[in-house]
Amino acid sequence: MTPPVLYLASQSPRRLALIRQLGIEPHLLLPDEHEDAEALELPLSREKPLHYVERVTLLKWQAARARLRQRAWPAAPILSSDTTVALDGDILGKPESRAEAVRMLKRLSGRRHEVLTSVVLGRAKPQQLTSRSQVTFRPLSAKEIKAYVDSGEPMGKAGAYAIQGAAQRWISELRGSYSGVMGLPLFETDQLLHQVRLRA
Repeated sequence: MTPPVLYLASQSPRRLALIRQLGIEPHLLLPDEHEDAEALELPLSREKPLHYVERVTLLKWQAARARLRQRAWPAAPILSSDTTVALDGDILGKPESRAEAVRMLKRLSGRRHEVLTSVVLGRAKPQQLTSRSQVTFRPLSAKEIKAYVDSGEPMGKAGAYAIQGAAQRWISELRGSYSGVMGLPLFETDQLLHQVRLRA
């Protein structure tokens, strides 16, 4: 195996597309079938959204590093990332059902919420940065929410929406990082790439 420039520990096609925008072609370092990757994303009791997203991102990096050692692949920096949506101090993760997606979107309707995306990058000593963005939705009708949920787009997305998809027509204001809301903040990622000397 040719040593890669970077390992990406994410199954997200959005993160892969975003890291490619920085001119990097990563090698995917994905979980094995026996790994319960979803278990890493379970929030702790009364956990704050910022602590949650930073803790989960670091856990994903650590799991990926153990995976790399087990597979005996060539050494290279590993990048992991996680995104969560926060409203009223609550963590809005990936909806587990259509009904939960509807409930999340009803809560977001006509409100401003926060999107936090954390990035961890490194070989043995990881560095971490977190992007915080404010997103405001216009009021949504029950019909709009139902049609969006019926499209299937909310499933697997933090907060039950994808900013790069049909939901962007509802966003009246965005303060922060568009790429961060998508799932990989390019500014913070670029800063970390400089730290590990993958950028001039």
